[in-house]
Amino acid sequence: MENIYDIIIIGGGPSGLAAGLYAGRARAKTLIIEKGNIGGLITSTHEIENYPGGLKGDSGSSLTERMRQQVEEFGVKIVFDEIVSFDISGSVKELKSHNASYKAKAIIIASGAWPRFIGCKGELEHVGMGVSYCATCDGSFFTGLEVYVVGGGDAALEEGIYLTKFAEKVSIIHRRDAFRAAKSIVEKAEKNDKIHFIMDSIVEEIKGNGAVDEIVVKNIKTGEVVSHKADPEAGMMGVFIYAGYLPNSQIWENTLKMDSRGYIITDMEMKTNVPGLFAAGDIREKTLRQVATAVSDGAVAAVAASAYVDDLE
Repeated sequence: MENIYDIIIIGGGPSGLAAGLYAGRARAKTLIIEKGNIGGLITSTHEIENYPGGLKGDSGSSLTERMRQQVEEFGVKIVFDEIVSFDISGSVKELKSHNASYKAKAIIIASGAWPRFIGCKGELEHVGMGVSYCATCDGSFFTGLEVYVVGGGDAALEEGIYLTKFAEKVSIIHRRDAFRAAKSIVEKAEKNDKIHFIMDSIVEEIKGNGAVDEIVVKNIKTGEVVSHKADPEAGMMGVFIYAGYLPNSQIWENTLKMDSRGYIITDMEMKTNVPGLFAAGDIREKTLRQVATAVSDGAVAAVAASAYVDDLE
């Protein structure tokens, strides 16, 4: 007998796990397909303070591991595979990997978005140990310390301004001599006494022994290389990188409606423009990308997908 799921969820991050939980509790036959590690991007966060009800000292890995256990208790199956193509022409939709095929009546796309890395030496080694891509997530960990923000768009300056609530000093590093951000945001940053600017410059290396304590910056016009070190008493500093995000939506480009950046457009019930296809979490067009909002999206998507499946019967 052909194995057809009620709901297949692509992605095992917080939105996918929340969707799995709600689908499992609705007694829908549910499968989660994850191409990497359960938990997604949040597993690189060593401590989470802003998830309601989270345990003190929770890391991204510990939080999402509890989510995974809860999901599996409701009979949701998890497989590790990567979807590379699909056929959604019929009432039963088919997802294909290189070696397998999966069929379901409804699909929830929760494959997330990933930050653009600047590619300097030491960047990846220090993710979660001083290097961050989310000021809202990690800003409070750098209270009273010096931080560096890399980027020149709206997000870089807005997050730089936000970080002044915590940091002693915020230095914004930009590779050009003028910012791409809106003038109003630039003017606001320029008026903030805590913010300093390092223009025409790139980060060549991020250093540290367990935590970031040095950043090497090169002026691309003069060739001058300057090493900025953390205050000896503090022993560490932060580097927040805003080079943009890349939603994992490429295979859906000619099928689903997206905004100019590739984020999938949904309604309030997480429905896409294709019946039976839903999107949740960071892959969706939205204003705030946090664990709390991802979980909310996943819950809404699962309820809507379950209703869609029920209406088919």
